[in-house]
Amino acid sequence: MATKVLMYGWEFPPHNSGGLGVACMGLTRALAKEGFDITFVLPKAVPVSPDGIAIKFANTDKLKTRSINSPLTPYMTSGKYSKLFGRGGGLYGDDLLAEVKRYALLGGKLVEEDDYDVIYAHDWLSFGAGLEAKRISGKPLMVHIHATEFDRVGGGGINEEVYQLEKDGFEQADCVVAVSQYTKDMVVKKYGIPSEKVMVVHNGIDEATFPYVARETDILSGFKDAGYKIVLYYGRITIQKGVDYLIKAAKKVLEHNPKVIFLVVGSGDMQRQLMHEAAYYKIGDKVLFHEFMRGQALADTISSADVVVMPSVSEPFGIVPLEAMKLNTPVIISKQSGVSEVVQHALKVDFWDTDEMANMILGVVGYKGLSDTLKENGRQQVEHVTWQKAAQTIKGIISNFFNWLEEK
Repeated sequence: MATKVLMYGWEFPPHNSGGLGVACMGLTRALAKEGFDITFVLPKAVPVSPDGIAIKFANTDKLKTRSINSPLTPYMTSGKYSKLFGRGGGLYGDDLLAEVKRYALLGGKLVEEDDYDVIYAHDWLSFGAGLEAKRISGKPLMVHIHATEFDRVGGGGINEEVYQLEKDGFEQADCVVAVSQYTKDMVVKKYGIPSEKVMVVHNGIDEATFPYVARETDILSGFKDAGYKIVLYYGRITIQKGVDYLIKAAKKVLEHNPKVIFLVVGSGDMQRQLMHEAAYYKIGDKVLFHEFMRGQALADTISSADVVVMPSVSEPFGIVPLEAMKLNTPVIISKQSGVSEVVQHALKVDFWDTDEMANMILGVVGYKGLSDTLKENGRQQVEHVTWQKAAQTIKGIISNFFNWLEEK
């Protein structure tokens, strides 16, 4: 009989705001192919229908409560939540943590609808629901950490309440899955969790989560025809992602090679600041900002770029380089990332070393031999970094996990 897993998250493509939703979809689809019976719980009803996965919502009528219509997003800070939704009364909680607790109580009750073997929760907004389901059912709980509070603040001051929710989840779970050794080390050192309790499962990529075939995009064709090289960043524009360091490196690149365009794709609370910085450095005409892309449009843009840069201050994993390598585009990545553990055919730099970052960009856009070598070797390597491989690792963990529980 298939192992039945009740899995909690908060976003699922195409209704996602970042890489976490992509990771949830890739992993759950791959686990379904490995024979698991997956029920994925979301905080609000959205039109998603992935093959082989049952989707449930924490605001269903079966809970005999009115619609939650939860505004939870994985990247929203407590302050931003309060500004948008707080003190509104009625439908929403007064703050983000109140909303998390409500999702925990309502979502956790879904465990009563079937006899599940394992409870599985992704990241801190879902940990409470997983813990509540464990309390109700007595079933074992696995928590999967994709980013900690220390990652999100990018070296700034952490939210102690969020930190405590993460710590409670790690401590009360029977097993913790981390997306990289980088993240595992943080969980062990910053949260005091025993090393043997934390298992590393790297993220992957496959056809289900990202297009493999790309075309030339009209967005960049004019620049390419005029002889410009394209440096691409895509993702959230927040302190964690280190895009401000890329802007500093851009100034240095353009001092040596003015025929380079920097394209920043995405959105976030640092976007306006970065626009001002580009203007201050007098490179505003060479740093272009574009709204968030997904699917085929994003694939086309990545394929048309000469290099993709991921300058993150703290990146638990980072799927961006895998997508770029799959589409035959060279990548420069921060050493402060989990993905640097699994890819060798990428240029790696400390996020703060903008001189070296600039040198690497100049090298890739200026030397065809280096670019071609990164393309060829990168494309071959990424073939082995798949969601199916991640699912097989999870399958092994759960198999050993049950043996361990039987021995207790």
